[in-house]
Amino acid sequence: MDQTDEIALALEAFVPYKLNRANELVSRRFATIYKDHAGLTRPEWRTLATLGQYGTLTATAIGAHSSMHKTKVSRAVQSLEERKWLKRTTDENDRRVEHLVLTREGARSYKKLAELAHAFETGLKDILGNENFEALNRGLGAIEERLGTDIFL
Repeated sequence: MDQTDEIALALEAFVPYKLNRANELVSRRFATIYKDHAGLTRPEWRTLATLGQYGTLTATAIGAHSSMHKTKVSRAVQSLEERKWLKRTTDENDRRVEHLVLTREGARSYKKLAELAHAFETGLKDILGNENFEALNRGLGAIEERLGTDIFL
């Protein structure tokens, strides 16, 4: 027996690989919704959704919450600002810091997209069944809690 036979890994059965594949499948499917309805990229959607959920934040906080690199957040902020969906306010105490908030138009777009997101999630629940959906949700929560997150607001 070859030594590689002893340590062979069936990648398709490896849970981290399966989580990544499931993430990509779900993310791509949902991306068609926010792209078709609002012409948003993934970073733009995550930025809009984070601001819609939490209100006024810095770009650093958005990046940490949504696990995006600062350059992606910066481009998303620029794009949403050009659409007039968000506005920037310079911090009074530290001029290097900008506070970002959705405009009325941005909040309207967020509300519509949030409705579509809830409908999408309901579709996932229909695929999995309520019991499996809840078990998946608990399991993902346990992974985040146990392995930690870089989220800060």
